Amino acid sequence: MKNLYQIARHLVWLTQFGLSVALPPVLLLLGAVWLKNHFALGGWIVLVGLLLGLFASIGSLHNNLKSIDREGKEDTPRTPPPISFNNH
Repeated sequence: MKNLYQIARHLVWLTQFGLSVALPPVLLLLGAVWLKNHFALGGWIVLVGLLLGLFASIGSLHNNLKSIDREGKEDTPRTPPPISFNNH
């Protein structure tokens, strides 16, 4: 049962990771195209939307990798401190 829990946990994490990296560029690009068409802006707005989406995706990737690193460090077993002179 513990193995099934671990698989489900990793599957949820993988889905969240994929969505948090893939959705910002797509949504900001779609929003930029909508702004271009709705307000008759130039093509530069699409470039700005794409760049903002890429920066948001990179930031999300960075935060997720830091979270993975933190979680990996917590799994290491802690060794008890050595016995000092007063505690033997």
